Amino acid sequence: MRIQLIDVIPVPLSGMINSDSQIWNRNLLFDEARYYLITAPSGRGKTTLLSVIYGNRKDYEGRVLLGGEVVADMSAKHLTALWQSQFSFVFQDLRLFDELTALENIELKNKLTHHKSPGQMREMAQKLSVDPLLDRKAALLSRGEKQRVSIIRALCQPFNWLLLDEPFSHLDQDNIENGKELILEECQRQNAGIIFSSLKEDYGIDFHEKLRM
Repeated sequence: MRIQLIDVIPVPLSGMINSDSQIWNRNLLFDEARYYLITAPSGRGKTTLLSVIYGNRKDYEGRVLLGGEVVADMSAKHLTALWQSQFSFVFQDLRLFDELTALENIELKNKLTHHKSPGQMREMAQKLSVDPLLDRKAALLSRGEKQRVSIIRALCQPFNWLLLDEPFSHLDQDNIENGKELILEECQRQNAGIIFSSLKEDYGIDFHEKLRM
């Protein structure tokens, strides 16, 4: 599924767009199975961009097309189907359910698709050193622990695109390397593309294209 942005300007950023932006107010195409890095200082709209592509923000001018279909014209049912099969997202605010355990959070989308076995999910948890925490309520996890759980949850579903909003911001170097390895392995397995937002760091990932916001 190709993603196209045509002259997109978020309403909250209207009048604040830099003329040298490679994202806003451009005709921009994200090709399938390619890896894109989006860099910008805080407040330039990295989270907004990913949310616009994902379809859960509609406060923008211009058009966003997913596979040739205009997102603004899609029904809630259609978008939900895309979120279950085409898009996975590691949100910057993580969006875990505090009353559920780490494992229950990971299992949420996997229960709909049975994409990963229980053994595979635990193996991923071991890789990111959260396996001892799987039965702990998310409310009791640290920010870094929650971030690792969110990465695992995002990888436990089918997807054509993986959207990553500063996914390593609270991780140490070892967990960054392990998280990067898990992400790249799963994207290669699914032949999926990546759109990765960062303040400036590329984390050693071999991106096909790097864009400034």
